[in-house]
Amino acid sequence: QGKGLFATKNIRKGETVFVERPVVSSQFLWNALYNYRACDHCLRALETAEENAQRLLGKSSLVLPHPEQCSIRKDLHQQCPRCQVTYCSAECRQAALEQYHQVLCLGPSRDDPTHPLNKLQEAWRNMHYPPETSSIMLMARMVATVKQAKDKEWWIKAFSQFCSKTANEEEEIVHKLLGDKFKGQLELLRLLFTEALYDERLSRWFTPEGFRSLFALVGTNGQGIGTSSLSQWVHACDALDLPMLQREELDAFIDQLYKDIEKESGEFLNCEGSGLYVLQSCCNHSCIPNAETSFPENNFLLHLTALEDIEAGEEICISYLDCCQRERSRHSRNKILRENYLFTCSCPKCLAQADDADVTSDEEEEGEGETDDAELEDEMTDV
Repeated sequence: QGKGLFATKNIRKGETVFVERPVVSSQFLWNALYNYRACDHCLRALETAEENAQRLLGKSSLVLPHPEQCSIRKDLHQQCPRCQVTYCSAECRQAALEQYHQVLCLGPSRDDPTHPLNKLQEAWRNMHYPPETSSIMLMARMVATVKQAKDKEWWIKAFSQFCSKTANEEEEIVHKLLGDKFKGQLELLRLLFTEALYDERLSRWFTPEGFRSLFALVGTNGQGIGTSSLSQWVHACDALDLPMLQREELDAFIDQLYKDIEKESGEFLNCEGSGLYVLQSCCNHSCIPNAETSFPENNFLLHLTALEDIEAGEEICISYLDCCQRERSRHSRNKILRENYLFTCSCPKCLAQADDADVTSDEEEEGEGETDDAELEDEMTDV
């Protein structure tokens, strides 16, 4: 489960433990096909709150009150002049260019299906239908980052610290990510990855063992990233100082909006991607976590917030399971954790339930397998 992260001072409930930028991050490939528009570097939503709500509701005539509470600045958006990838700002475009985009920019070949990078992305889409639990482009950005870096060894070491799995564990997580029916296609994916990105200095990453190692890295350490301009607008509206009647009307409007969106598109409203975070990856799991991750700035900046008072020297734990999964039996929880994170939990809750029967309830048995995977793919601690 990693080395663990421990508080260096007393932390009060609700206090931000840290704010962290990812070492590397990437949108899921299906975002573009489904018009989930986010900055290609920081994953900030590019849609206004109104556009986000219109898409999710399937109603282009929807008008949101208080449009001034939307933080999206379309006048600041910029595109790569060669491949037209969109960023939320000149700063993000430049940051991407300096870190990895020079290697990955498709230029005029953006729509060329024979380009090696396009072949790689298309193969991944065909192997891994949404919702994605990993992204081949996160691995591609790792390679591109090293290729562009002046201090290549520093970046190689930075990425290597995330991965400490044995060969058998690596193979297991690879097969879990791709699904049993895709085991035979892993070699094809590796060959396409090699054709698109091979570099002699990273040759070990392109071997069968090294390629599995990269999958193990993103599979066990990747953090899901969720951003939503609509959620940002709602939070901004909540903070408005309004007369009581206007407040009641606005709250009723928002409540009904969420109900209507849930009927049309489901509960999950975020643009999606994944990233590798040094501090977050050190956090062990607990079924009764004392901290949680969130993305309140509508970009890839991860905030870790205390759910309860944490004393200096106490371990900071997050949950790799969602709220519903944490309420299931110890057997069910550990089944999900073993299949997706390769460990058996020994948190206080699991230890207290150690004598419980290793069986699930009838309801859990019915939902076992498919439901476990579906729930986990929506969880922000999954990648």
